[in-house]
Amino acid sequence: EYEAFRKQAVENYKSFRQECNKKYVQFLREAWNSYEMSAPRPVPLDDKPVPPRPYADGEKADPVELTPVDVTPVVVLPQPEPVEPVKEVPSHDEKFFFVDFYGTQCGVRLPASANMILNNCTADVIADAWEQLCTTDRMDNAIHDCLEVRESHNLCDWAYLLFLDELSRKYCSDRNGATLLMTYLYCQSGYQIRVALDGPKLYMLYGSRHMIFNKKYFVIDGQDFYPFGDPSELLEACNAAFEGETPMSLHIDKEQILGTDLTESRTIRSDLYNDVGADVGVPRSLIEFYDCYPSSAIDGNPMTRWAMYANAPLAGKTKNLLYPALADAIGSCREEEAANKLLNLIQTGLVYEYDEKVWGHDRAFFAEESLYYPYCDCEDRSILFSRLVRDLLGLDVALIYYPGHLAAAVCFNDDVNGDAVIIDGRKFVICDPTYIGAPVGTQMPGLDSGNTRAIVLQR
Repeated sequence: EYEAFRKQAVENYKSFRQECNKKYVQFLREAWNSYEMSAPRPVPLDDKPVPPRPYADGEKADPVELTPVDVTPVVVLPQPEPVEPVKEVPSHDEKFFFVDFYGTQCGVRLPASANMILNNCTADVIADAWEQLCTTDRMDNAIHDCLEVRESHNLCDWAYLLFLDELSRKYCSDRNGATLLMTYLYCQSGYQIRVALDGPKLYMLYGSRHMIFNKKYFVIDGQDFYPFGDPSELLEACNAAFEGETPMSLHIDKEQILGTDLTESRTIRSDLYNDVGADVGVPRSLIEFYDCYPSSAIDGNPMTRWAMYANAPLAGKTKNLLYPALADAIGSCREEEAANKLLNLIQTGLVYEYDEKVWGHDRAFFAEESLYYPYCDCEDRSILFSRLVRDLLGLDVALIYYPGHLAAAVCFNDDVNGDAVIIDGRKFVICDPTYIGAPVGTQMPGLDSGNTRAIVLQR
């Protein structure tokens, strides 16, 4: 009786997923429309950047009144999940297919039937291929293994998508077959997709919870979908939704565990405090991954794009090199003195340069990138400073935007004097990593204080 119950439970589980895929296969045969590509949204242009400025002892800006500023909340939602839990199919003869993903060997059990050749791609060809994938029991093991890779390496949604692309391209001998495999695995993992055709070429379109800058997109049923790849301006897409689909997020709320090699060590030291500094390296694979990370905004608010970088945790190996030395230097200090030491480290230990001169365009940095690249600007310095204060002092930090400039502000437990803003009833004291040598509580002169905005970062 137990065995009969178990088999029935398995069949009930299978039937729901199969029913979802069965419906979707039918949509793949019928629900197609033409869509025209929309021009990419450029990263918003700020006013002319405010250059760095050395602080003269006793210099004061016009007083900053303790007035409320607009603040945008940042909410991190759970990653998408399959419509039902994906269970392993016990097997003793399956072998793992390994792929190198940013210096990390990742194994997935893929059946030979997943390596398909899709010549002369049409709606019916795609539907037949999808049906073949979803009726192969051992594809459940492939989905299971992919999700295990996502979990064991803390892959964010963007990293997971890139992993599936790398896996599929290495496994499949046919471009269209690789695209279909990536799309199927991504869809079955719970992510929102649309299948599209550009003549004989197959493309995947993915939905995003956030507006992505500098990427072309298609509007399908009022929602933005971004092509993975570079299709033509006009394509045919299946506009049907898969059961339980969820758009991807570009948040990084966990360390991306990629590779083991560190970059060459670099010495960063404060000019004012000789005991504040360290020799630091960062994971090389993480720098490579961040180089392809798209800039985005939450709810279309361009202010939030910096929070996407600032809220990402610092790599553990970098922490192990940097934090013990900094903790020793600030361990016996009061909050204000400790913040001053960290602030001066960023002000004087890093070299300022404009993004336009170095990169040819605006480019915000994750904290590790400011520790790696030879130059950084005001937003990069504020992001790194905010990370150090949150991790080492356990204090809340906000990014403060002025037209053409980004600084930080810290909510101290102690009573700290100086220029400040009030955010949700709490006092945040200005700390400007680009006002070279300026102490905590000193705003750079000449900024447009009447148009400040703030975003409180996650601790």
